[in-house]
Amino acid sequence: MNSKKKRLLSFPLSRLFPNMVTIAGLCCGLSAIRLAIEGRFEIAVVLLVVAAIIDGMDGRIARLLNSTSIFGAHLDSLSDFVCFGVSPALILYLWKLHAIKGLGWAVSLFFVVCCALRLARFNTSMLDEQVPAWQKKFFTGIPSPAGAMLALMPLVSTFYMENSIFATSAFCIAWTLIMGMLMASRVPTFAVKKLIIRHEWVLPIMLLAGVAVVLMLTEPWLMFSLSGILYLLTIPASVVVYKKLSLQNKSIL
Repeated sequence: MNSKKKRLLSFPLSRLFPNMVTIAGLCCGLSAIRLAIEGRFEIAVVLLVVAAIIDGMDGRIARLLNSTSIFGAHLDSLSDFVCFGVSPALILYLWKLHAIKGLGWAVSLFFVVCCALRLARFNTSMLDEQVPAWQKKFFTGIPSPAGAMLALMPLVSTFYMENSIFATSAFCIAWTLIMGMLMASRVPTFAVKKLIIRHEWVLPIMLLAGVAVVLMLTEPWLMFSLSGILYLLTIPASVVVYKKLSLQNKSIL
């Protein structure tokens, strides 16, 4: 009994650190809403980018420290819902969609619901231990951080382009609806961390990464948009590769 109580009282900091990182990302997502209310949209978008970076780090930190847990997985999912579902929807509503009143609010709600459905499906898929190894190279639908960043592209275009043609209410509605549907869809998209790069492509990719860093430092918002466009262009390729692998594995069976 005493040993059990001792285990409950002592908890290594390494087990808490990944969750603390996740909470930091959650705070960034919530703070982005406040800044959008104040009309400081650029900083709001920066905070969501920081939240996306943190989202990509916390899981790796947990695995590195051997401190993965069910609690951490659920906390990460709830943080993703707020940061990449609620926050971008409210930012877009405060920026442009509020002018369309009821329709604008409905579009924002649609995006949030799509994010919730995407995360719920992802969480349940993690419980399936019979997923083939080749399918783990793909996400079902676009990940919620990518969906949030893509949804914000019309807003970001106004940071470097005066009188942006993408800043109209009609375009913003259509774009937000499409990004929401892509999140909730069953379209296969590449899981970047599972991609294997051939040796001959290492140098060209490193050179492109160098160019990307330069653009990020000199024209960050333009680079934000270009990254979003490049990501969207990979979706047709991911569908083709997925179908090809699916046929190959069916023929083996």
